[in-house]
Amino acid sequence: MDEYETINLDATPGGIAVLTLDRPDRHNAFNALVIEELTDALETLEEQETIRMVILRGNGPSFSAGADLKWMKAAADYTRHENEQDAYKLAEMLRKLANLPQMTVALVHGAVMGGGAGLVAACDVAVAMADTKFRFSEVRLGLTPATISPFVISAIGPRWAKALFISAESFDASFAERIGLVQYVVEDQEGLTAMEEHIANLAMQAAPGAIADAKRLVLDLTGLEINPSLSHETAKRIASRRASDEGREGLSAFLDKRKPNWTG
Repeated sequence: MDEYETINLDATPGGIAVLTLDRPDRHNAFNALVIEELTDALETLEEQETIRMVILRGNGPSFSAGADLKWMKAAADYTRHENEQDAYKLAEMLRKLANLPQMTVALVHGAVMGGGAGLVAACDVAVAMADTKFRFSEVRLGLTPATISPFVISAIGPRWAKALFISAESFDASFAERIGLVQYVVEDQEGLTAMEEHIANLAMQAAPGAIADAKRLVLDLTGLEINPSLSHETAKRIASRRASDEGREGLSAFLDKRKPNWTG
């Protein structure tokens, strides 16, 4: 995998990629280089058919404390157009993460603030250690969590998103689980590792193309009216899957009482 300054990207022979935020002295805070390198890594992963699952984690005491203060200070002197272009890069990075064809799993601990929470919301699955602290702190700085908002709203719904965006209230992992920002809470690093292994096992039992299509299904159909047109669309999609190589292999393996070929 490529060499980076602010992140690490490694892959196992079994098809799991680990993307690590690696600015521990800055609590893995975002700056322009972090966003650029994350974008490059995500574009690389998108093309890797041998990668079945992507794990996102942070090195050091925190997953990510949000925006780097030096970066924010520099942005204060940007023109409106420069600020818009800068913010667009963050929004696009999060979109690329959300649209990866592989299963994505955020393993979080320590501080998860602002853009860090946006990363969590953009992943398919999130696991947090019990003592993790979350906050959408932007309004305290006179800002709004605009670029991360589509992913957070999708994860926790508009009512809680609005409440937490405007209050900037800190909340713990248990609360994050209750509102849907994370799906699992574990007590310690040992629990985090065990859950990582459990989810990886689930990912490896599923057909990679079916995972990608299932993700697209949710993204495309959320909010649509349930009507005959939608019924036709869903029928087309399952018909396409049934006729696919994976669909035929999965059914054949089930009938033959064997494991399908994607399980290795």
